[in-house]
Amino acid sequence: MPSMRQSYTVTMPEDPPAATFPFLKQEMRRKSSMSGSVLVSTFVGLLINQAKNSKSAQGLVGLRNLGNTCFMNSILQCLSNSQPLRDYCLHNAHRRDLNNNSRTNTALMEEFAKLLQTMWTSSSSEAVSPSEFKTQIQRYAPRFVGYNQQDAQEFLRFLLDGLHNEVNRVMVRPRGSSEDFDHLPDEEKGRKMWSKYLEREDSKIVDLFVGQLKSSLTCSSCGYCSTVFDPFWDLSLPIAKKGYGEVSLMDCMRLFTKEDVLDGDEKPTCYRCKARRRCTKKFTVQKFPKILVLHLKRFSEARRTSKLSTFINFPMKDLDLREFASQCSIDAVYSLYAVSNHSGTTMGGHYTAYCRNPTSGEWYTYNDSRVTPMSSSQVRSSDGYVLFYELASSSRL
Repeated sequence: MPSMRQSYTVTMPEDPPAATFPFLKQEMRRKSSMSGSVLVSTFVGLLINQAKNSKSAQGLVGLRNLGNTCFMNSILQCLSNSQPLRDYCLHNAHRRDLNNNSRTNTALMEEFAKLLQTMWTSSSSEAVSPSEFKTQIQRYAPRFVGYNQQDAQEFLRFLLDGLHNEVNRVMVRPRGSSEDFDHLPDEEKGRKMWSKYLEREDSKIVDLFVGQLKSSLTCSSCGYCSTVFDPFWDLSLPIAKKGYGEVSLMDCMRLFTKEDVLDGDEKPTCYRCKARRRCTKKFTVQKFPKILVLHLKRFSEARRTSKLSTFINFPMKDLDLREFASQCSIDAVYSLYAVSNHSGTTMGGHYTAYCRNPTSGEWYTYNDSRVTPMSSSQVRSSDGYVLFYELASSSRL
């Protein structure tokens, strides 16, 4: 197993300590004319390459629990092991987006990137305190002020939204327009709606995490089908119930996309009939994201005190979701790389994370301050709550 005590350190401000890293002396002399920001990016890149060639793996650093902040630590570790997001921060690419936008509110993205840089370049196995990051996330989302236990999936949504807003490439959002795309074929309509979305929301976070969902509403009287296309940051899947056998992730996906009948008080107004009609509604995925976040709905929305501890059999690799695609021949095969787990009950629960290290490919348990190697056979459990998948075409080699 790779040792967690063999790693490297880096101080991110202007001049990297060459004396600490002999392998950088020659490189630094040769590139002495480079600007500070480029030098830092080059330095971090060399550091990552050094880690890849080393027997030790970076990123194996725990996070201190500041008081019921295990929900935050679990999600941070999952995001830390999201390779494209990690590289975005380690290579300081986020600075370019922050600087280009000349924004005043950049503290959340800065602290998030700083925290990831510390976690991936620390020479110590000592746990890192995320207190400065917590200060910024609770400024952005006051619901996280204090030290009460929170829901990990809700925290993830607020965090990604906050990071996106600070690195959004769109400086001035266009005014809403009432363009009518209903006359277009569905595929073209979906593309137009996605382009409209990007006119307002366009960032590295969107590049990685956002997909597009298609909702089809079919009138039972006249057969008219209306379609709506909406972006999604994650999919919240209902847990299928079976009288026998295990429940699979595909069972939950099929339940999520199952055709529903809208009748009685739920009858919508048919566009063609101009009257409320019995309709069927169905979801399909129009555009799959590079990173697919699947949230298993273990907690009752009506009664937050109840939790479903059903074991969900989710695949580690080759999760083929093409049957849920709106169109054929779409790239929709995924590999698992991280899981946010919730053990216990709503009254006394605890969050941990299982993550596959993007450098070594090995799995580790992240339990606040403690990081320990684990077998991939242990990843699936009845505690799995938020699953992080990456497109197989972009999987780490």
